Amino acid sequence: MASKIKLLAGSTAVLALTVSFFRLRAQDPTPDPPQQTTTDPNCVFFGPQHDKLAGITPSQAGAVTAQVALQLPNSSQSPDDTATSILPSAPGGSRTNSSQQPNGTIDKYIFQALSDSNVAPAPATTDYEFVRRIYLDLTGRIPTPDQVTQFVNDSSGDKRAKLIDTLIGSPNWLDKWTIWFADLYHNNSRNTQIPRYMPGVMGFNTYIRNSLSANKPYDQMARELISAAGKDSYSQGELNFQVGSEITNGPIQDTMDQKAADTFETFLGISHLNCLLCHNGKGHLDALSLWGYYTSRQQAWGVASFFSHTREGRTPVTGATNSQPYYWSVTDNVPLAGQKAVTDYQLNTTTGNRPPRTATGSQTTVPPAYIFGDGAKPSSGETYRTALGRFITSDFQFARATVNYMWEYFFTIGLVSPSNQFDPYRLDPDNPPSGCPINTPCTLQASNPRLLNALAQDFIQSGYDLRALQREIANSRAYQLSSRYAGTWDVANQNLFGRKLVRRLWSEEVHDAIAQSSGILPSYPGNFTSGSTTMSWGPVSFAMKLPEPLATPDGANGVVAQFLDAFLRGNRDDRIGGVTALSPKRLA
Repeated sequence: MASKIKLLAGSTAVLALTVSFFRLRAQDPTPDPPQQTTTDPNCVFFGPQHDKLAGITPSQAGAVTAQVALQLPNSSQSPDDTATSILPSAPGGSRTNSSQQPNGTIDKYIFQALSDSNVAPAPATTDYEFVRRIYLDLTGRIPTPDQVTQFVNDSSGDKRAKLIDTLIGSPNWLDKWTIWFADLYHNNSRNTQIPRYMPGVMGFNTYIRNSLSANKPYDQMARELISAAGKDSYSQGELNFQVGSEITNGPIQDTMDQKAADTFETFLGISHLNCLLCHNGKGHLDALSLWGYYTSRQQAWGVASFFSHTREGRTPVTGATNSQPYYWSVTDNVPLAGQKAVTDYQLNTTTGNRPPRTATGSQTTVPPAYIFGDGAKPSSGETYRTALGRFITSDFQFARATVNYMWEYFFTIGLVSPSNQFDPYRLDPDNPPSGCPINTPCTLQASNPRLLNALAQDFIQSGYDLRALQREIANSRAYQLSSRYAGTWDVANQNLFGRKLVRRLWSEEVHDAIAQSSGILPSYPGNFTSGSTTMSWGPVSFAMKLPEPLATPDGANGVVAQFLDAFLRGNRDDRIGGVTALSPKRLA
């Protein structure tokens, strides 16, 4: 009974800390200095969307962490004392990983940076803190009483590493990381321009799950998504990444541009290409990106041209009404209607969602050219998108962006933050920027650039192994620091990662913690109909198994749907940011 009380108390803490996060976030106790603002009607990164794009800032994350930690009981309390605390949390008295000596790439750079800045790190987590954190971070579930007891009573020195290995790749891990990557890829059924319909969402969901289950190298996964071709987006789930960039009510170049922008943001963490597809960087990106400042719209068109030979088609399902619902096909090297041959990116538009694309002198088309390096072009006989997938996944920035997205999840803020706004000209610590134009950032962008590059190199050497990357992060001393801090906490030191910054729990995690700890498991049937076909994603008992955040397990106005809404479930519809900004779920 005592162990069950402790677990329930821990679940109460889960809920209380989530509520506390919202309260503190609303109060914004230490607001950041005003940001430079620029007005440009053609670019969503200016004006009222800027804060949403930026997500949580380092000082906000640090301030929230400090105030939450003040509400926790003293770490010297025993487990039994904690069970009756007003705001129970991890009890003290068990620090099997108290050493803070460097333990691999991450600790080498983090602890050196802390020492150089004369900042003392937080103490190591207790076993109670660690077991709750690692279960939630890796699987989205709280540990059971037996799992907590077994872990704490284990006296072996490598029990943390063993637990990490047990959780990575487990069924619950697959549930959580299928959702995480589906968020990154914006897998939804509700986009009004681009209906995938639920069978398409399920197909994409299955592709992601199968790829993670097989531990598919991430560079292979990225190439498959970038170059996917086929006839049925319901049965060939990877087609849905391309489908997600379809733009209606405009010329086909609008879709080519969106595909380029989405691909660069997702796999390279570079969202400013979206701006460059409307205008040159100079005069528009001066205060945001040194690389953007020196890059032209013509160069961005060269990236969009990799999609100039790609076409999407729609096929109504059997029994469709007014041609809906339908599934998508994605093909290459198909001429547009009325054309005898497929052409490269054409400069012939005056309408649509972006400024006119007009010929420059005698140039009326733009061939594909990779925007970095020497402007690499497809090989003879190679489809354009296959070439682009090859260029992107062999680019060091691909590894750098991937590890930064993952770091942001485990540490709350990225080494580059916002994580989808990399500036390629400000990443090399051996070649820092100099002589920058007025108002353009002229400092290294990453808070620890050598760590970022070293971690990216580790990822490459692992064969782009996502599990190995998570294992490296979770086993680091830096990740296992406590959120408690004994000394005076200066929010200006957030980027040093000297303490654990709290993250807000996903709505699915809150739901599942309550269901699990109460022992009252719901059952959601999850039936839906497309044309004459009825499909089901259920029955399921845990929200982490829902195919997308806005799935309504008990109807649009049901109490469960309202609960998930209250705790800010994700929204994949707004394609305006990366992992940090794509939904409220990722704000912490």
